[in-house]
Amino acid sequence: MTDAPSSALIELARLCGVATEYWDWQGRHVDVPSSTIRSVLTALGQPASTEPEVQSALARLRDRDWRRTLPPVVVMKAGESRELRVHVPHGAGVSVTLYREDGVREQLSQVERWVEPRMIDGAQVGEATFTLPSGLPLGWHRIEARLVDHTVDTTLVVTPDRLTVPDSIRQRPASGIMTQLYAVRSRRSWGMGDFADLADLGAWAAADLGADFVLVNPVHAAEPVAPVEPSPYLPTTRRFISPLYIRVEDIPEVGYMSAQERQLLQWHADDARRLNDDDVIDRDASWEHKDAALRIVYRQPRPPRRERALDAFIEREGQGLLDFATWCAIAADRHSAGSAEGEDGPDADVADWPQELRDPAGRAVAAKREELGDEIRYYCWLQWIADDQLAAAQRACREAGMRIGVMHDLAVGVHPTGADAWALRDALARDVTVGAPADQYNQLGQDWSQPPWRPDSLAEAGYAPYRDMLRTVLRSAGALRVDHIIGLFRLWWIPAGAKPFEGTYVRYDHDALIGILALEAHRAGALVIGEDLGTVEPWVRDYLKDRGILGTSILWFEKDADGRPLRPEAYRTLCLATVTTHDLPPTAGYLEHVHVDLRHELGLLTRDLDEEVEFDRQEQAEMLEVLRQRGLLRAEGDEEATIEALHKYLAWTPALLRGISVSDLAGDTRIINQPGTDEEYPNWRLPLAGHDGTPLLLDDLVTSPWARRLARCVR
Repeated sequence: MTDAPSSALIELARLCGVATEYWDWQGRHVDVPSSTIRSVLTALGQPASTEPEVQSALARLRDRDWRRTLPPVVVMKAGESRELRVHVPHGAGVSVTLYREDGVREQLSQVERWVEPRMIDGAQVGEATFTLPSGLPLGWHRIEARLVDHTVDTTLVVTPDRLTVPDSIRQRPASGIMTQLYAVRSRRSWGMGDFADLADLGAWAAADLGADFVLVNPVHAAEPVAPVEPSPYLPTTRRFISPLYIRVEDIPEVGYMSAQERQLLQWHADDARRLNDDDVIDRDASWEHKDAALRIVYRQPRPPRRERALDAFIEREGQGLLDFATWCAIAADRHSAGSAEGEDGPDADVADWPQELRDPAGRAVAAKREELGDEIRYYCWLQWIADDQLAAAQRACREAGMRIGVMHDLAVGVHPTGADAWALRDALARDVTVGAPADQYNQLGQDWSQPPWRPDSLAEAGYAPYRDMLRTVLRSAGALRVDHIIGLFRLWWIPAGAKPFEGTYVRYDHDALIGILALEAHRAGALVIGEDLGTVEPWVRDYLKDRGILGTSILWFEKDADGRPLRPEAYRTLCLATVTTHDLPPTAGYLEHVHVDLRHELGLLTRDLDEEVEFDRQEQAEMLEVLRQRGLLRAEGDEEATIEALHKYLAWTPALLRGISVSDLAGDTRIINQPGTDEEYPNWRLPLAGHDGTPLLLDDLVTSPWARRLARCVR
């Protein structure tokens, strides 16, 4: 029996944006089996297990726009006009008013156009057309349709046509550094790098290296209890910040503590700082000490102005913060109860919670909010402190001379049983996960275990969850790197229980998602860099360029039409160009083929080891030959000279942004993250180290002559 989809299933998939075919990384055409299509459609709220279900879903979708008065949301570019179609009972009158964000009210004009009415659910429905005029200001507006007996409204978002790069950067490209913040520890760190370390790192990079930005890993919040997820790309929420990065001593109330309380704080600090000598980051131990110390500080009386500032922060962040803090409080409460009973759990995993606590709007959760009121305020306070310290780090970077400052990183998604999965469950798909199909570096594909946004639910919510997340991430940012920005166009969905390569693509409204991203970045005064690596449809990069969003160019991946290393002059102007990235080894390790050895040890290769090594050597040999031809490399076998030459190559490109890995500045060789693995390798747990693997503190890095030499190469 064939698993080929029927014509009706193909049409239903098309209406829902589900791919029934695609081309893989080697250019081969792949037909998606119907079992995968049916599973993905079910996750999108369209039951499709049988042909009758498919036919029923088709009938609903064909008339979906006629079943509602207004579309769930309207997104348009500034300067363009748009027609708005309003559906009303046939013959009924309707007036439409635009309420602008600035308070101005405007009556929309109806277009003289006859549209044949349709029979919907036994009644005739007509269509009236109105004009959304050009020249509307950027922002979030409201459209209201008034009928005889009721009103209906929807959201109108007017976005920039394109983001603009500041003239200062167009005239003189910016160089900067890239790092995993948790890995950059100083003598004052509590086992992992924090926002004070970020400020110090940025100030040093600006003054001594001439850096204009510092790109850090996502600093989204992880679980409030052990075990803390090590991957910054698998947070419990993308809207809020990880308190792990708070520097306890920098909180103003610490200065008013009693001697006894200061001694308690010092005990925690001393124990936590011993973790700085460890070869592996221990987030659980670091958070145990930091959480205990933060609770001591939280109990200190705050001056009236500070208390008012906290209240204002909580009010501004609204229901989103309340839900997140409630989730944290319940998770911590259940963890404490489990620990008291001598158990490892229950913990932050919502799947382990009683059914009545899984609904954030339910009575049981409301009762918990009353019971855990002060604990909830503690988690709100943590966000206030973290937000303030992150803003201080950005100010420090800019005051030190950086033109951009902190460049934040936005993860693709969230933990499947974390805070966002709990609070935003209606906007996320179930029984599927996000990942990536097979490619050269991950030949078995990847499953990131994250629930994807449901495109339909996100639109129904007026993109508010997406907007609120972006506003938090951009608040203290000079730029934002969007990991896997292709996910705003299409995402690889994997049905539950399937292997990573057994998924298919689901399309999103990229005009809306990119437009809203551009709007919020424009308001924050931030650049946007899209990580557009991997399997990318050619038109996507042109679209991003037209919207003013920079791409990402990794030296080893940049090839010309013949597969040879791309000439530096042929690089894109609108891009962040680097030699390496967090999914590859630092440059010294890459030259030593450590990535091939590791993938072989972990069983991740689909080709023979000798074949893979030879391929890697040939690729590197081609690049090194180009360096020699261009006069950048003269010495054979000189690793430092080779690393310098590779970075000088970036300086010859027209790329507006050029980045250097802090791991390269330190001489590290170890892989930060090996995609396609979990516990098989200490992903996201390795601290900054020297060439011999010995942990290296920020205090020592800032005295490194090699770091200064290498940084000069890209300026």
